[in-house]
Amino acid sequence: MRNWAGTIDLGPAPVLRPRSVDELRRIVAGSERVRALGAGHSFSGVLATAGGFVRLDGLPPAVDIDAEAGTATVTAGMRYADVAAALHPAGWALANLASLPDLSVAGATATGTHGSGDTQRTLAAAVAGLELVGPEGELIELRRDVDQDTFAGSVVSLGALGVAVRMTLEIEPAFEVAQSVLTAVPLDEIRDRFEEVFGAAYSVSVFTRWGDDASVWLKRRTDRPVTELDLGTPAPGPLHPVPGADPASCTAQLGRPGPWHLRLPHFRPGATPDTGDELQSEYFLPRAAAAAAVEALRGIGGLFERVLHVAEVRTVRGDDLWLSPAYERDSVAFHFTWVKDAVRVLPVIGAVEELLAPLGARPHWAKLTTMTGADVRSRYRRASDFAELLAKRDPDGKFANGFVDGLFGAGSP
Repeated sequence: MRNWAGTIDLGPAPVLRPRSVDELRRIVAGSERVRALGAGHSFSGVLATAGGFVRLDGLPPAVDIDAEAGTATVTAGMRYADVAAALHPAGWALANLASLPDLSVAGATATGTHGSGDTQRTLAAAVAGLELVGPEGELIELRRDVDQDTFAGSVVSLGALGVAVRMTLEIEPAFEVAQSVLTAVPLDEIRDRFEEVFGAAYSVSVFTRWGDDASVWLKRRTDRPVTELDLGTPAPGPLHPVPGADPASCTAQLGRPGPWHLRLPHFRPGATPDTGDELQSEYFLPRAAAAAAVEALRGIGGLFERVLHVAEVRTVRGDDLWLSPAYERDSVAFHFTWVKDAVRVLPVIGAVEELLAPLGARPHWAKLTTMTGADVRSRYRRASDFAELLAKRDPDGKFANGFVDGLFGAGSP
């Protein structure tokens, strides 16, 4: 058992695939320690277990649309790609998707995973209702409009509060998106015209290796006015985010309109490899720190030459979820895709964090970091409230692991 990139050995822990919620409840109630396992697209210790795993992909998939409420209740173990495939023919859409559409709904929301867009929040912020299996096998139902503060502490939960079985997501009428790419955009222009660049489309990503230039990926909704951006050169053909890589796995570009779920991700459903030859780290900073962060990273560009595949810059609207990396602030996210060589990469990650930590950086829960648990915890105003909620919901630590204990356990530093 390994994670998506093959970099974390999950050990010989048994993996059970319940076929019903009742079977899952019996498994959880009868286990001393257990964790849910999703797509495994994680590079941190959030995946580990002190006991066994349950995979939710055996639960009957369901997407129940409530048109009047503007929501869809889905089986939490489903991939976003499969949820989208059910929503779109019915005329509905999710407002946002991550770069990879094959992530599970439960796993992506539990770790604060996100897409990009000035008006777009993390995927977890679209959750309006949540049903969990608690440590005794009991069903716990939470709703944003009823449970309010407790709900805000339970959505991005690192899998520590229970096993999610159903989630209610906000939806909206389906829309189309046209994706285009600008190349050879000077990083100085990105820094100096940040608001203009990231306001030029519904979803914007900047890819760079922290030299002198970047590429700007623009995902424009076809039902909204087009904002022209007089930067760089339009790409003459499809591109991959990593310079020189084969774009066959990427979603359609060159301004060709298509359904929201086949344009908002960078990669097509099922087209990404089963394992990735990479490591990843990512940091959420206050949006106001964007220019300073760009300048700081350019200043250590020489460190990236042999260890960085590519970096991505995205924007994320703030939310009210206690452990969301975008909690209480509109954010800019700096993502790094590294070569798969921890010995060479970790010192560079440390150098990046030395620059970004003073600017308010919060590391992505599922990515690599050299920050201590105490340092990470200090960056969340409601961290102590989450620790109290955790002690109340799971006093014996049935869903805990070393990663969670190091952050919120009674003996954490």
